[in-house]
This record gives sequence, C-alpha cells and structure tokens, in this order.
Amino acid sequence: MNKVREQNSGFEGQKGRGRPKGVPNRSTIEFRETISALLSDNSENVQKWLTDVANGNEDRKPDPYRALDLLAKLAEYAAPKLSRTEMTGPEGGAIQISGISINLKRPNES
Repeated sequence: MNKVREQNSGFEGQKGRGRPKGVPNRSTIEFRETISALLSDNSENVQKWLTDVANGNEDRKPDPYRALDLLAKLAEYAAPKLSRTEMTGPEGGAIQISGISINLKRPNES
C-alpha cells in the first residue's frame, strides 16, 4: 500500500481530476503484489501441481497442454501482458518502406 502512495505522491496537484494516464489503480497493484507473493511463497507447490497435471496421477490422465495453459494463466498475474503498439509514419500516416532485399536459401546451400 505504501508503494502505491509513493507512486501517486507526485500527483497531489491533480486532486479531484482522477488518476493520471498510465498510473495503475491501487486495487490492481495490491492484487498483483498479492498474487506475486502467493506464487513466490508457494513456488514448490505450484511446480508440483503443474507436474501432477502434466504427468497425471491415479485420478487423472496426463495433460501437458492443460499444465502449460495453467502456467500461462498464472504468468499473466506475475507479469501482465504488454499492450500492443501501433507504428505510424509522419503525422499519423503510413510508414514508407523501400529498398528491402530478401535472399532465400535452403539449409544446405551456400
């Protein structure tokens, strides 16, 4: 919580105007920190659970795809997805590309 206050302390002159663009809200920061701590504190258990899902046990068939899917879902909380970036040319127009040369070779050709 103190970390959030420190991040937002530079915006005291903005009171009543809402959160500035790019500053995450407190509950989002706290939630991510909680999940990150939970994963860190239980890393051995998480590894065991993922291995059990991937290899199966007496109750379940092996399902490595599901284990990978669970890992990807957990990773989103520890390291959120990056947003996409759109690239544009001058004044928001198209990007001009010229002079591209592509040489395709088969693996054993010189």
